[in-house]
Amino acid sequence: MERCRLVFSGSGGQGVITAAIILAEAAVLHEGLVATQSQSYGPEARGGATRSDVIISDSPIRFPKANQPNVLVCLTQEAYNKFFGIIRPGGILLTDPRYVKPEGRVDARLIQLPLYREVMDRIGKPIVYNICMLGAVVELTGVVQPGSIQKVLQNRIPPGVLDINLEAFALGCGIAAPFAAH
Repeated sequence: MERCRLVFSGSGGQGVITAAIILAEAAVLHEGLVATQSQSYGPEARGGATRSDVIISDSPIRFPKANQPNVLVCLTQEAYNKFFGIIRPGGILLTDPRYVKPEGRVDARLIQLPLYREVMDRIGKPIVYNICMLGAVVELTGVVQPGSIQKVLQNRIPPGVLDINLEAFALGCGIAAPFAAH
């Protein structure tokens, strides 16, 4: 596999770090790949800028930071403004039009999906927005199989909220399907 570098960004409390951890675990535990996951927070944990880097490869990874990511997810305008310039030319830049109005020119495939709106319309609980976003990323990239993410969710998520997380993941996959290259 070609090394895939992903950056998830948003604000504290949106679950971008949790989504990144789930993706890295799925790659290592269920796909036999090598993965790293690192994170950084703004000055305030909840509400401040948050970034999580994931690198997935079939060979050793020597540096855990995703310089020039293939995939950049921006869930807030602040995250977009701060990070849109780091995307690798030809990469995927995923945003939600509810929160991000793209400004400036990027040499990437900009995909805006109404993930938050769909989560609220179909599930009614914003807490699974991050898992819906993760579903969209998996569908758009094919970096891991959806079943690998579902296995991690089954091991990580409490039984009382597992069903809505699985539903949110499937929702994200479905929303992104028309834009997927594979």
